[in-house]
Amino acid sequence: MTKRMVTSAVFAGFAAGLIAVLLHFAFVQQLILLSEQYETGTLTHFGGGDAGQPAATDPDTVTTTTASHGHDDSQSGGGGHGEGHGHSTASDFQRNGLTALFMILVYTGYALVLTAGFALAEMGGHRIGPAEGLLWGIAGFAAVQLAPAMGLAPELPGTIGADITARQIWWWSTVLATGGGIALLAYSKQVWAFGLAGALLAAPHVIGAPNVQGYFGVAPPEVAAAFAARVLGTALVVWAALGWIAGHFWASSAQQD
Repeated sequence: MTKRMVTSAVFAGFAAGLIAVLLHFAFVQQLILLSEQYETGTLTHFGGGDAGQPAATDPDTVTTTTASHGHDDSQSGGGGHGEGHGHSTASDFQRNGLTALFMILVYTGYALVLTAGFALAEMGGHRIGPAEGLLWGIAGFAAVQLAPAMGLAPELPGTIGADITARQIWWWSTVLATGGGIALLAYSKQVWAFGLAGALLAAPHVIGAPNVQGYFGVAPPEVAAAFAARVLGTALVVWAALGWIAGHFWASSAQQD
C-alpha cells in the first residue's frame, strides 16, 4: 500500500507540478514582475500621464526588461542593461528554476496527501479511479486554495499583512476544517455529520482571518485583483489535473497488483 501511495504521488505530483509551472509563467509571473516594479518605485500608481490620471500599464505586455532607476533589476526579473546583463540573466534563470522546483515539490507533497486519502477511502470500501480522483482534486483545491482565499487572498509582493504566525494558524485551521467538512459531506450518511460538516466549513470564516486594519499596497488594485483571480484559476486547473492523474495511477497500480 505504501509503495502504491508513493509511486502514484510521485508521478502525479511531478506531472501536476509541470502544469503548474507552465500556467504560472503564462498567466501569473508577469503580474509578479509588474508588482515588483511598483514595489521598487520603477512604476508608481497614478504616477504617469496627466495629473490625476492613472498610468496605463498592460500586465500582459510586461517583459523582464526594465529601465534602471537605482535598483537591482534582478529583483523585478529585469534583464538588466550594459555590464549587468549577464549577471541579471543568471539571476533570472536561477529564480525561475527555483520557482519550478518549488512548485513540483509542493504538488508532489499534495499528491502524497491525496493518495493517503485514497488509501483511507479504499479501506472504507470506496473505489478510487480517475473520475473519483478528479473530484478529490477539486475538493483539495477548495480546502487548500479557495476557502483560505476567502479570508486571506493571494497577495502581491509589497502587500502589508497581519502577523505571519496568526495567518499561518488561521490558514492551517481553515484547510483542516474545510477538508474535514468536505469529507463528512462526501462519505458520511449520518444526519448529525451534515450538521458537523456545515459547522466545520463555516467556523473559520465566522472567526475571521487575521487582517490589518485598512488597506495597503503599492500596486494598483486592478493588478492585485487580476493576480488573485489568476492564482485561483490556475490552481483549480492544476488541482483537477493532480486528482485525475493521481486517480489514474492509483487505479493502474491496483490492476497490476
